[in-house]
Amino acid sequence: MTSTDRSTPEPTFAMLCCANGAEKQVKQSIATAGWRLAFSRPGFVTAKHDGQVELPSGTFIRTAGYSLGHLKNIDGEAQVAGLVDLLTEKTVPGRPFDQLHLWPRDRLPIGKFGFEPGVDEVAKLVAQRVHQSLGGEWVRCDQPNRIAQPGERVLDVVLVDPDDWFIGWHTAAQWHSRWPGGVQPIEPQYEPISRAYFKAAESITWSGFDLAPGDVAVEIGSAPGGACGRLLELGLKVIGIDPAEMDDRIANHPRFKHLRARAGDLPRREFRNVKWLLADSNVKPEKTLTTIENIVTHRECSLSGMLLTMKLGDYDAAGRISTWWQQIQTWNPIDVQVRQLARNRCEVCFAVRLR
Repeated sequence: MTSTDRSTPEPTFAMLCCANGAEKQVKQSIATAGWRLAFSRPGFVTAKHDGQVELPSGTFIRTAGYSLGHLKNIDGEAQVAGLVDLLTEKTVPGRPFDQLHLWPRDRLPIGKFGFEPGVDEVAKLVAQRVHQSLGGEWVRCDQPNRIAQPGERVLDVVLVDPDDWFIGWHTAAQWHSRWPGGVQPIEPQYEPISRAYFKAAESITWSGFDLAPGDVAVEIGSAPGGACGRLLELGLKVIGIDPAEMDDRIANHPRFKHLRARAGDLPRREFRNVKWLLADSNVKPEKTLTTIENIVTHRECSLSGMLLTMKLGDYDAAGRISTWWQQIQTWNPIDVQVRQLARNRCEVCFAVRLR
């Protein structure tokens, strides 16, 4: 041995949430970066890295936090007391935290038996009790599960099971890291026509696209009108393309025009002056991309951005995402992002900025 002192870097422990069913894709994506897998359940993965590294990110990772440990006790009050003890033992810079986010892992695949991700009623009650117990010593916020601002430090509590909590923290940055559990809190002005409303709302915010009142947007696969409802709510002029009928609330809106056809059968002049395009059709992604390519490569195309939902069918088809990405790159976009949004089922969303 030599007298040289070579300190070993502290390991990094991460806890990750994803859609129930997407764990394999999450595990594969982080393994190549040196992460070793630990405890996991459907919708939830933990991992360890031997160095001090940034939290992993990727298409199928909904949230990521630095893990502080976990607590398991069927007694709720004992769980809360254990959380205080855990935080007291751990050395975490920047306390008190700015926000408290508490949510359950996805207990089912999205859409199965009507399941939707996010903070459910049980989590709301637990969050209030935890917030009350932590007080100003540990968290500054006046209520739990607020939308965090960029740069704020967030205390994360994941209810893997009602009696099994994983505790961690992260610094808010991009939109999904600002929302509790990575699920956008949104209060619709009116009862949404379909869950496509929430998918559209999330994709618009996540993309960073500057949709403005008076802009013209087209949606391919618009029936019955959920996403169109969100676009109209934002003040846009909307063209819905779908052979099926639209809900009367959308069809009769003064800023809505319905083209009862398939997008591939329409003359390209129908897309003149359109600034934004959304596509969420129940067809193979390859067919969707062919239709979109014929639009964006037309000389009169003036699109600024597109939000394209691609159906995987099953998660083993995730390897096709890179092929779709390569085809989109042939359109000479300024930027392309891809993510499984919290409201996506077994599908991903491409945000393509053209100008």
